[in-house]
Amino acid sequence: MNFLTQIDNLALIALLVVSGVALFLPTLSTLISGKGLSPTEATIWINRRKSHVLDLRSEEAFKAGHLPGAKLVSAAGLVGAIEALKLDRKRPVVLVCDTGALSRKALAEVQKLGFAEAGFLDGGVQAWKQAALPLVK
Repeated sequence: MNFLTQIDNLALIALLVVSGVALFLPTLSTLISGKGLSPTEATIWINRRKSHVLDLRSEEAFKAGHLPGAKLVSAAGLVGAIEALKLDRKRPVVLVCDTGALSRKALAEVQKLGFAEAGFLDGGVQAWKQAALPLVK
């Protein structure tokens, strides 16, 4: 108990707590607000968390190369497409487009549908390619 009462040790404990919060804060904000996901974060969501991947690009762009497991949906008919696919709302959703701009706009619609977590690939397929991650044709 003497360890906790010394001033030097309290400063170290405070530093440890602040460092832990600083490391966890970006992850927490992504989970809560559905911020943009880096290609690495999106890969983790896809592989470990079995997230749904919805591609909002054109059919031609989708056929040229898309993320593994992605489903092509129209941005205009996003809500109807999600209902038709009968996606599990307990699993996360990753929205993908060319640059991330369209996905960012569509994120609010997905969150309103009651998905536990939703995010978009920040930078879109272009960022995915720059990270040298594979596309499926």
